[in-house]
Amino acid sequence: MKEVIKKSLLKTLHKTINILEQKDVRDGQALKDLSDEVIEDVALYKDLDIVSMTVFIYSLSKVINSVPKQSHEKILEELKSAQSGLQQNQFGRYNRSIKILFDVVRKCNAKIRIHLQDVLQAARIKKSAILLKKGLSIGQAAGLMGLSNWDLQGYAGKTTFFSEHHEKISAIKRIGTAFKLFGV
Repeated sequence: MKEVIKKSLLKTLHKTINILEQKDVRDGQALKDLSDEVIEDVALYKDLDIVSMTVFIYSLSKVINSVPKQSHEKILEELKSAQSGLQQNQFGRYNRSIKILFDVVRKCNAKIRIHLQDVLQAARIKKSAILLKKGLSIGQAAGLMGLSNWDLQGYAGKTTFFSEHHEKISAIKRIGTAFKLFGV
């Protein structure tokens, strides 16, 4: 694992642990905001570990208010274990903890279990759309999140951020730069 990705994951794990230790009513919103912050790293590094962390945090943000206390404690314990494993370069331990985290959230409540697959799919689609907004192609964004292009196209077609995009550099200046590059 690249050092920059490891640092990003450690920072994200630290922030997630801090949010969950506070046990605030607004944990869901704080986790969603953190997930939106981490999506920048997905767009930048295109790493699957960061993708899974982003999807997990976003999914957790949707169900955190209905997670029982015992499961909440297990989630915190596994987040700390993942953080410790990553700090000690024990990637097997880190990966086991991430797998357990998904399992704990999936098993914690019958209502959650029914809807978690939908939440995970929605999280992948939502985060893919943000990657589109960051400039990745539909194929790249869908591939990173484990979706087909069709899954993402349906959602992307309904969003308005493509029509809201404005170029920061005018077309004339971009053409001038291209001419300079090619000596024309």
